Amino acid sequence: MSFSNFIKELNGDRVEGELLKTSLFSLVSSFAIFFLLYFLFLRGADSGNKIFFIFMSILSYALILPAIRQVQAYKMMPCMSGMMIGMTIGMVAGFLPSYYLAATNGMFYGAVWGMILGIFFGYQNGKCCGVMGVMEGVMAGFMGGLMGSMTSIMLLNDHLIPMSIIVFVISAIIIFALNYMIYKEMRNEKRQHAENYVSIILWSIILTAITFFVILFGPRGGIFA
Repeated sequence: MSFSNFIKELNGDRVEGELLKTSLFSLVSSFAIFFLLYFLFLRGADSGNKIFFIFMSILSYALILPAIRQVQAYKMMPCMSGMMIGMTIGMVAGFLPSYYLAATNGMFYGAVWGMILGIFFGYQNGKCCGVMGVMEGVMAGFMGGLMGSMTSIMLLNDHLIPMSIIVFVISAIIIFALNYMIYKEMRNEKRQHAENYVSIILWSIILTAITFFVILFGPRGGIFA
């Protein structure tokens, strides 16, 4: 069966064999810059629940970046697959970061951050099938950014932290299903683009640093102002 073959390929030589390694590189890079910034700016300070939301953001980036690397390795894909890729990555990349940032800085700033990431990554990955994938990615990133921040604000007084974990787990399942879908669609195709892990490390460091400074020192709106 293709799913059992996909599980085997997670330790194989294909692109899918790099998914777990990519997540590990992302996590190590993100936590390295996080601990450095924490030592420089927050040692001994009371940051409340903000550290938790930075931690969940780091996990989110380690979830999204491997899927992006998998898509870029194949470059061009069938139209329906590309549309699903753009929609899924755009939605998750918009929803999760906006949810966690809105919990500390308010809906406006969370939505803006989520829309920036969701639209950018949705566009970058949806274009693997042309304009329809781009449209799906941009629309999903736009809506995901707004819905993530809105959901966070609505839950401020109603189990916000447990829901933070729930939405991450569901998003992880969705991304894993996307990884499998890409493998199933492209298992007979050769890799078109090979790259090292430098871009993953840089993206992880940049996204984590921005999240760190915005959550702890950035502007706040709504009830947080």
